[in-house]
Amino acid sequence: MSKILTVGEPMTLWVAEHEGSLEEVNRFSRFVAGAEVNFSIGMVRLGHEVTYVTQLGDDPFGRQIGQFFEENGIDTTYVHYNSQYFTGMQWKQKVKTGDPEVFSLRRNSAASHMDVDTIKKLCWDGFAVAHLTGIPPALSGGCRKMMYEIMDQARARGIQISYDPNLRPGLWPDKREMVAVINDLASRADIVFPGIQEGQLLTGKDDVQEIADFYHAKGVKTVIIKLGAKGAYTSTAGRQFYTDGFKVEHVVDTVGAGDGFAVGVISGILEGLSLQDAVTRGTAIGALAVMSPGDNDGLPDRKGLAAFMAKEV
Repeated sequence: MSKILTVGEPMTLWVAEHEGSLEEVNRFSRFVAGAEVNFSIGMVRLGHEVTYVTQLGDDPFGRQIGQFFEENGIDTTYVHYNSQYFTGMQWKQKVKTGDPEVFSLRRNSAASHMDVDTIKKLCWDGFAVAHLTGIPPALSGGCRKMMYEIMDQARARGIQISYDPNLRPGLWPDKREMVAVINDLASRADIVFPGIQEGQLLTGKDDVQEIADFYHAKGVKTVIIKLGAKGAYTSTAGRQFYTDGFKVEHVVDTVGAGDGFAVGVISGILEGLSLQDAVTRGTAIGALAVMSPGDNDGLPDRKGLAAFMAKEV
């Protein structure tokens, strides 16, 4: 299977065990969180090889994340540990409907101190895709320079770049800077995955095709706009189409659905599926992701994915 590169900030995630505000809840279960973590686990479960670049605190939580990566088959060659800084953390509310409240403790974390030196010894041989998000460039100036370097290096080597804006407004000094940097990085990608609300915020456009055209004008070949339960809208090479979402009987946790969607699309493309079939796979994995607790518990292996998609046909 294909070899994929990603970079991000894995965090310890504490999920409330019962409903209520984070001020009220006093019992939590521990998971590992991060958009790129979710993507990596999903790809590995489908048989692909993922190399994850990051920096963790040399503390119990960072070491547990490293062990979690190894147990889940994620390549940790470029997972660095730093004793001067801590591993980032999140606390997440338990809800039955809507998006949960999430509180993060990540400012000045070990991952925020990544820079171009972090990837200085990175061996690029064999990578088919670099899957990147808008989270690392929000962490620090050093992380931002590293992301530009990764994209430039990948483009120079003909490695396909997929990019999910994954907006985190709270990590940016202001909206204007966030929009400018995220869109500039998107212009270096082959595939861009904005959610509909992200696309509206980043482009100032309401219509899905206008959002897609905004990125096409910047050189992006394929724009796939996530529409939540409604599915997705794809625009590429003069061809546009909608893909319906899969039925979800009970939403447990919406976090991670977009990462699961990217897993489906990228894995499908790498395996030679048509773009339309790849997007359909993405909507299936996105649906599975929202039916489980944690951010990546619901990401399927091949058998589970096939069973779910067969049941919905």
